Amino acid sequence: MATILNGSMNGLSLQSASGAKPIELSFPLPDAPTTHVNLHLTDNQNSLLVFLTTSTTESASGTAPLGSLIYAIPNTSNPRALPLTTPLVPHASTQDFATRVATALARKVSKPVYVGSSLSFSNAALGGVVEEEMRGLSRCIDVIVRCVDGKISHSVV
Repeated sequence: MATILNGSMNGLSLQSASGAKPIELSFPLPDAPTTHVNLHLTDNQNSLLVFLTTSTTESASGTAPLGSLIYAIPNTSNPRALPLTTPLVPHASTQDFATRVATALARKVSKPVYVGSSLSFSNAALGGVVEEEMRGLSRCIDVIVRCVDGKISHSVV
């Protein structure tokens, strides 16, 4: 189940310059039902801006760290090749996951993508082993692509 979070902060609208309203939602990690991924997605017509972080039912609400910020663009000269990525703000513990998300999204949506991620899999059943991270990655990509395709906006994931 996902829940839509408030789309404004202190009465200020979170609209981008292109007028696109961000989508903010939360959904559980596949292997950690008490840990939720919080997604903030803005689909500007020419690019995607994605921020991902985790929260638990025990954690107090507050600001989340930025983690890594990755920029990825599709490889237009060879569409079968991996998208080109570069870390804009590297953070060792989140850079690999953010790069994977950015690469997958740039390939699927065929436009530049900015991904900020501070996801933590430490509360997953096995403490964040590779299999748990890959299931979490698949879930994140699936939800984001469904949002971009218009299949999720103000509904339950």
